[in-house]
Amino acid sequence: MGANNHNLAGSRFEPVGIMADAAERISRPSQTYLQDAWRRFRQNRAAVIGVMLLLLFVSLSFLGPLFAPASYDMTDLLAANQAPSAAHLFGTDELGRDMWARIWMGGRVSILIGILAALLQASIGILLGSVAGFIGGMADSLIMRVVEFLMAFPYLVWVTLLMMVTGSGMFPMILALTLTGWLSMARLVRGQILSLKNEDYVLAADSLGADTRRIILKHMIPNMMGVIIVNMMFAIPGAIFSEAFLSFIGIGIKSPQTSWGLLVNTGTKNMYLYPLRLLLPCVCISLTMLSLQLIGDGLRDALDPKLRQ
Repeated sequence: MGANNHNLAGSRFEPVGIMADAAERISRPSQTYLQDAWRRFRQNRAAVIGVMLLLLFVSLSFLGPLFAPASYDMTDLLAANQAPSAAHLFGTDELGRDMWARIWMGGRVSILIGILAALLQASIGILLGSVAGFIGGMADSLIMRVVEFLMAFPYLVWVTLLMMVTGSGMFPMILALTLTGWLSMARLVRGQILSLKNEDYVLAADSLGADTRRIILKHMIPNMMGVIIVNMMFAIPGAIFSEAFLSFIGIGIKSPQTSWGLLVNTGTKNMYLYPLRLLLPCVCISLTMLSLQLIGDGLRDALDPKLRQ
């Protein structure tokens, strides 16, 4: 009887289920916020797959043209419309240009446009959103009225109008995407600033005489960096899609330059005879945007403090 009572009493204090999980978390070494976010991101298989896909396409876009038999814009009419072979892995187009070189050079242009446009959009959005949220008053009213006016029209309408004014090319497209893509970031940052400006550490910095620039840069932006990074990760595929759309309708990248959108445009003209010319850039665009979406979802979950264990 004594042994049974001893076993029963001991079983009552054994951590099971939730208690075992809590005991494991207690025994786990303490981690900072960024260390815990990195751990959770690595545990997200979809996000890791997205990183691998993105690294693959970025590597091929910057290194692939180096292994092409000819430059992406070199024509050879005697080798026009060739099927994939050892000499031309993706075949050639109607002018005899190597499709392997054109695909990955186009990827370089599209990815650079997406990344640079997203960075510039974020910079403008953070600046104007911080001013509107922290200073308030007339500055807030003016900035928000401009944002509301620009958001009243479809995004691609503004981009198309700007491209028609600035002309075609890589840098005019980045400029057009930047001038019209900062709106969502500005609204997001403004909302974050309004929620943080009454926090104790912000009020303490203000009472100690810190100027507005220091409070925003040193105290407020670092505390909303997770939200900013996630928004940027979703802005990159949006910029890549916008570039593809503008090049597809003929006001983006122009030949002899190349981009994935321009390759889709030229591929549609001979899609029944040479479907690979349309399929390859479409697959590249789709997988790149998918990888960025997976990374964005993974970062959103990893940087959410409510999910921290």
